[in-house]
Order: sequence, then C-alpha cells, then structure tokens
Amino acid sequence: MNITLKNGDLLALDAGATCLQAAQAISEGLARAAVAAKVNGRLCDLSHELAEGDALEIVTLKDREGLDVYRHTCAHVLAQALKTVYPTCKLAIGPVIDNGFYYDVDFKTPITMEDLAKVEAEMKKIIKSNLPVERFTLPREEAIALMSKYHENYKVELIQDLPEGEEISFYKQGTFTDLCRGPHLPSTGKIKAFKLTSIAGAYWRGDEKKKMLTRIYGTAFPKKEEMEAYFTMLEEAKKRDHTKLGKEMKLFALLNEGRGFPFFLPNGMILKNLLIDYWRQIHRREGYVEIQTPMILNRSLWETSGHWDHYKENMYTTKIDGEDCAIKPMNCPGGMLVYKLTPHSYKDLPIRMGELGLVHRHEKSGQLHGLMRVRCFTQDDAHIFMTPEQIKPEIKGVVRIINEVYTLFGFKYHVELSTRPDNSIGSDEDWERATEALREALDELGLAYVVNEGDGAFYGPKIDFHLEDSIGRTWQCGTIQLDFQLPQRFEAEYVGEDGQKHRPIMIHRVVFGSIERFIGILIEHFAGKFPVWLAPEQVRVLPITDRAAEYAKALSDEINALGLRASADLRKEKLGRKILDAEMEKVPYKLVVGDKEMEEGTVSVRRRGEGDIGAMTKADFIAMLREENDSKKIF
Repeated sequence: MNITLKNGDLLALDAGATCLQAAQAISEGLARAAVAAKVNGRLCDLSHELAEGDALEIVTLKDREGLDVYRHTCAHVLAQALKTVYPTCKLAIGPVIDNGFYYDVDFKTPITMEDLAKVEAEMKKIIKSNLPVERFTLPREEAIALMSKYHENYKVELIQDLPEGEEISFYKQGTFTDLCRGPHLPSTGKIKAFKLTSIAGAYWRGDEKKKMLTRIYGTAFPKKEEMEAYFTMLEEAKKRDHTKLGKEMKLFALLNEGRGFPFFLPNGMILKNLLIDYWRQIHRREGYVEIQTPMILNRSLWETSGHWDHYKENMYTTKIDGEDCAIKPMNCPGGMLVYKLTPHSYKDLPIRMGELGLVHRHEKSGQLHGLMRVRCFTQDDAHIFMTPEQIKPEIKGVVRIINEVYTLFGFKYHVELSTRPDNSIGSDEDWERATEALREALDELGLAYVVNEGDGAFYGPKIDFHLEDSIGRTWQCGTIQLDFQLPQRFEAEYVGEDGQKHRPIMIHRVVFGSIERFIGILIEHFAGKFPVWLAPEQVRVLPITDRAAEYAKALSDEINALGLRASADLRKEKLGRKILDAEMEKVPYKLVVGDKEMEEGTVSVRRRGEGDIGAMTKADFIAMLREENDSKKIF
C-alpha cells in the first residue's frame, strides 16, 4: 500500500503496517525520536495501523503535540503510582495543561506535599520498568463493567456521559488500566525527566455543588536540563509576581469585599490612564471613532446576540422594572445598536468604532487570580463594519496596529488561527468565507501561524496573538474575530453601490485584550521596572539637608508642571533609607540634592539599576527625561 508523507512523497509499505514501521522505513533516527503520529490530521499512537492512501506525519518531542503526548503518559504514570501507594483512592481525570499535567483524585485521607516524595519514587520505578503502553477498546457495557470492577465511579460516570456509538478506549501499562482517548508513548521508559509540583483542590467537573477532589500538578520534559531551566524560570516568575509587586508599588488592591473586582490605587490609575491615552492616540490616527454603550441592557438584546443562550452562565443578571436584564459581558451588541442608529451607504464604510467598555463576567472563585483572571475588566474593544471587499485590508490594518503596540513593549508573539467550534451559529458557507478571509490575510502578510481547530468564537473564526514575555512565558491578548452572524441577527444594513440593501461584515478586535490583565502582564514582563514613559512616578527628588528641602520641592513642582511625574521625599530620614525606598518602589530616577546642588542649580542623578550616573544641570536632566518619555523608550 502507499501512504502520503508530510512533504507529499509517497511511501510504499506492507498492508497493515503501523505508524512506527512507517517511521522505521523513513529512517531509524526518526523511529527513535517518534512519540506519536498524525494520520489524516488526527493524532494517533505509533501502533496505529495504516491504510491505503493515508496521509502520515510522524510526531516527535520537537512538536507541541509530541510534548503533550509525553506529558499525558506521565499523568498516567502518576495515576498508576497513586493506585499503588494509595490503593483505595479513586481517579477522576488527568489532562495535559500548559507546561505540564495534573490528575484529579478522590482520597479517603487527605495527602500533603510531603507525601509526593513516595509517589515520585513509585513513578520512577514504573518508568524504569519500561512498561509497554497498550491501547484497547470495549463496548459501552463492558467498559462500565471494567471500571466498576476497579471501583472507579468517576470513570463510570464519564463513560455513561459519552455519546452513543462513540468508541471507548483504554490504555494498559503493567497491571494498571485507565480510561483514555490517548494517544500515548509506546512505553513508560521514554519519560526522562518529571517532577510533581503542587497540590490544590478542584471540584469534580468544575461544579461547586459536587465533591472537592485533590488535584496533583506535575511537569515533564524530554531532558533534565530543560526541566531545570523551567524551574529557574518559575523562580524568576515568583519574584515578578504582579500581585506582590502591585501591592509593593501601590498599584492595586484585591479585597475580600469585592472578590474578582480589583481596586485601582492612584499609582495604578496613572498606569492605566497612560495605556488608555496611548490607545486613544493610535486609534485616532487610524480613523477610529470612540463610543460608550450602557453597562446594563435587556434580555431581548442578549437573546438577539446569542449570548443569552450561549453565555448566560457567565453573565450577571438582574431585573429592572420587572424586565430581565444583564450586565454586559461583551461590548459588541451595544456597538451593533449604535451602528443601526444611522442609515449607512457603502461610501461610509469601513466604520471603525472603538469602545473602552467595562464588562463583567462571572468567573468561578477558584479561577480568580490577581489581575489575570477577574470578574470585571476594561476591554479595549473595537468593531469594524465593512463590505466584503474591505475584509482583507481591514484585517491587515488591525494586524499592523497590534504589531506596533506589542513591539513598543518589547514583546515577541506568535499567531493562531482558530476555526469553527461545536457550539457555533451560522451557515457553513459563512464560516468557510470568514475562515478563508482570515487565512488569506495572514498569508499575504507573510505571518507564520498555527491552526487551532475548533477554538473560534461561537459567531466566527478568529486570529489570536500570544505574547512572549521577558522570561519566555506566553499570554493570549490580542484577537481579531470575523463575524458574519451578528449583523444578520441584528438586521444591520448598508446601501450598496447597486442601490440595494446589504449586510455589513463585522470585525471584533482587541489589542490589549483586558487592560487589567495587560497591566498584570506588563508588571511581570518588566518586573515592575516600567520604562520611564509608563512609570507612575518617574522622578523622586531626595534632599540631604533641611536647607535643600525647598529646592527639592520646587524642582519636583517644575517637573510636574511640564506634564511629567515627580515627587520630593521630605521625610526626616537618612539618604540611604530614601534611596532604598525609591528603589523598592521602582522609581526610574532619583535626584539627590544638597547645599551644593542648590547653589549651582544642578542635580546628582541616580538611575534605577545603575546607581549614580553623575551630576547635571536641571535643564539637561529635564531635557533627557522629556526625550525618554516622549519617545516611549523601553529601556
């Protein structure tokens, strides 16, 4: 039989050959590196038998899917070890997550971090035994019987919830068997480096009304050196934790009186408004108009938009004058109403409407985290209404803005194209047109991208931008969503060149994403050491004599009058204490002034991270500060 390889070449194999045998036929080196395969686009075990005409791609640990398979097998090794050390425990689910995996487990007696050492020791034995990992399938009733025999009631529930006719597969390694779709490594011995990292609580199926299980987190890497580098990065991340730095720098507060609703303090508001000012500057330049829509709108609007049916569990609802209403989780339906207020011609399009809208979404309490996951946030939204011919130019324009912004902050990024999800609305034809338009725009821009199947919004496909920060972590921020559906649902129109009424096409897009989350990312990216233009306090003037205090105050007033940001530390403290406090609060410049500086009209300048850089005149320092501020230098 013939199969087609990734590069288009044909490979002749014996009938019934497996993916591993195909890899061996290509090269022994590839076979040794192989961990899984893609057959006709679907991820499979290396033991999968090929058929005539199959398209085959061998997956190694250099591929993201390969690393996921590697870590998922490690999760199964964890589960086997747990059943050995704690025979009465019951297993729930053990998926792969970013940088690792976890397993949710129901223990009769709670375990602690200290208990993980014996679990890791058992995992090492399983790995050293190099147990083959074998897949088999069973009919539904036999699958339920097997899991019932092992008293795995959570697995039984999962099987019972599977759709009729769906294949039910298991994986066996030694004496241990687990329900799983797979795929997995051929044997446990291929795992080279792993570590169990933490324990947390997790409700079964994320439902607060169901039992709290123990979630054990771990990670695994192809090489020990890679794992060590990962833990070094985690240590650095702890130092950069935005919740810690946000408190130290007096940027924001997280209070029990409003869980998930951050309080922005004066310094934090300066930072937030600087970002908003920059956003407004570039959007005015690009021909956007700004609107503001109400925080609360009635149920019929959300039914029209589809959010009442597809997103209601995340919405805060209320009644006003006996009518069901919702606090907006999105800005787009309000933007649709604004568009409809005025008749439009094709000559008016594209219309680019921006909105810095405060939205509210109900996140489960266990998912809240600092500014990264909150229940209310400011979305730097914009909605572009356009003709079909304007789709690609407008997408390219948005990409250009996003690239400009991320480059300014020193972020690298990668791009994902997310396609139609299962719970989508709209016709196949509209989805194909929208997806192809996004794909063609990316191709014409020469941007590399990964296709993320099934992860689009319910109303349209999207392009997502994933930032890489200064220590290598990635964050999803910017997005461009192409929508044929909302204009249809809201019966939006424009008069075309032919004099007939047409539906506009809509782009939803954000650059920062959530301004709150973007601030959290910036705090960690810069470790709180913001560039001068973003620093809430740019200069602190430190007098070293009582006589110099008046000079220090006058100097800070002069700097503030120029639209820059300075303060004078007039406390009766030693200079060393004042310098240390300013360093702790990450102030970019400290100006030390005494009798000599007062007489000469000079300042002794200390730059954050460098220390004393010498004396200069007030005018020279202010000119340097203004240039750094206005040019928006990063470092």
